[in-house]
Amino acid sequence: MVVIGLIGKTNVGKTTFFNAATLLNAKISSYPFTTKTPNRGIAYARTICVCRELDVKDNPRNSACIDGWRYIPIELMDIPGLIKGAYRGRGLGNLFLNAAAQSDVLIHVVDASGSIDRDGNIVKPGYGDPIQDIIDVEEELVKWFTDKIQHNMKNILKKYRKTGLIESALYKVLSGLKISIKDIVYVLDKTGLVDKKLDKWDKNDIYVFAKNIREKSKPTLILANKMDLKYSEENFRKISERFKNKIVIPCSAEAELALRRADKMNLIKYIPGEEKIKIIDDGKLSVKQKMALKYVSGKVLDKIYRTGVQLAIDTAIFKLLGMNTVYPVYDIERYADSKGNVLPDVYLLPPNSTLIDLARIIHTDLAKGLLYGIDAKTGLRIPKNYVLRDRDVIKIVTASRERKK
Repeated sequence: MVVIGLIGKTNVGKTTFFNAATLLNAKISSYPFTTKTPNRGIAYARTICVCRELDVKDNPRNSACIDGWRYIPIELMDIPGLIKGAYRGRGLGNLFLNAAAQSDVLIHVVDASGSIDRDGNIVKPGYGDPIQDIIDVEEELVKWFTDKIQHNMKNILKKYRKTGLIESALYKVLSGLKISIKDIVYVLDKTGLVDKKLDKWDKNDIYVFAKNIREKSKPTLILANKMDLKYSEENFRKISERFKNKIVIPCSAEAELALRRADKMNLIKYIPGEEKIKIIDDGKLSVKQKMALKYVSGKVLDKIYRTGVQLAIDTAIFKLLGMNTVYPVYDIERYADSKGNVLPDVYLLPPNSTLIDLARIIHTDLAKGLLYGIDAKTGLRIPKNYVLRDRDVIKIVTASRERKK
């Protein structure tokens, strides 16, 4: 399962974002939800379901379809807030950084209103510096990656002297941080370090490599939270200007949490990611609830069009990671599984994934017996090395299925 890590200083709204994003799980009861630890849960990436294109009524098993939108489970980690010196283990530093390293993609939550100081203490809006907060967190991450490499340099050099391959030597240590050898090769080439012998690297070379491998292996977007508060719009513009190379999304996690709770209580109809809310029965709303909905509409939806929570998740999965959605089926005429469930499952696969990658994700035995596939939309037979595209509907044909014919 794809893992999104929420990083940032304390009191920026990471836990509120986490609670809002995972609350949808109560609505999607068909997928088993188990919180592994207090800071892990299931959230959902949203994309247009292929049922619209095929004009069929689906009944998903591993995901959910709500009004033509397919919600695909991903793991969300609410990582403990960071403080200065975290890379040395200060505070919850090691826990924070180890968890961040186990993520596939990161959402960096920042308090856009400037309501926290450099140590994460709550202050009046406008007092804090969101830009410096972003820089501080990023620097801790890079220093941690640097420290990780430096402390393991003896083992890295031992592997390097044995094979003569820089990428293999580095991969032995970095693979545990969900870093691929492909990413290592890319960074070595980008920084020019591929042409420098590993035993000649100095501290600056290690830092440059660490900084670039962190950026390549853990793509990150910035979430400007608390957009309903004073000074947030001004700071959002500053953040967007300062970090032009990053995606910056305006957000109010508090508003999203309020809307999802109201939807759960059947007070309103709200689909995560939508720009509108529908009040089911105005008479059931208390004065306080009406005021809260008015506040959310005026301060959030009318201003930034959506709360930003679902948009951030979708952007992380489909924009930063470039994931494709693929629907395996058994019956290509009904787009169903062997039990008649229409478009029952959907899988997120990274770019350039092949048919055999899909088979391997579903079950290792499928990959072992794989013969070919069938594109359910066209009826065409496709080979094992066929590169899957977004919204493909595929039948996997194995040796055992062929024998049954």
